[in-house]
Amino acid sequence: MESTKETRPYQAAEIQLVYKSNVKPSLRPKISHSKDAYQVLLESWDDTKIELLEQFKVMFTNRANKVLGIFELSTGGVSGTVADPKLIFAAALKVAASGLILSHNHPSGNLQPSQADIDLTRKIKEAGKLLEIQLLDHIILTTEGYYSFADEGLI
Repeated sequence: MESTKETRPYQAAEIQLVYKSNVKPSLRPKISHSKDAYQVLLESWDDTKIELLEQFKVMFTNRANKVLGIFELSTGGVSGTVADPKLIFAAALKVAASGLILSHNHPSGNLQPSQADIDLTRKIKEAGKLLEIQLLDHIILTTEGYYSFADEGLI
């Protein structure tokens, strides 16, 4: 009896690594300060959701701190959302990022980080060291301003 792909007892999925940008390298924004990151992130946020529910996004940069892309990691409720470190680093590795900037909004308008925000930031920073992906910042944003973990010495 001949074995075919359909009847083979051991099958494994093929994994492909693909990253294709629709933005020319010369047109990618460069992140030099937290304000640059805030402006790029604010442009990517759905203005119908920023004051309604919490979302978590991750911005990835190359070695020149130019933006490779923004990954919408999760959307939650009024007071929280989930940020899975495995998904953050899966996306970072897929785009061969050298740096990343965590970000999430606070629909309440309060810019102060929670203890969960601080703990997640530390966890991602430590994991990034192993993979040589630097955590550049964690931005909490609202329509009226932002809080930068890097500016406040928490990175």
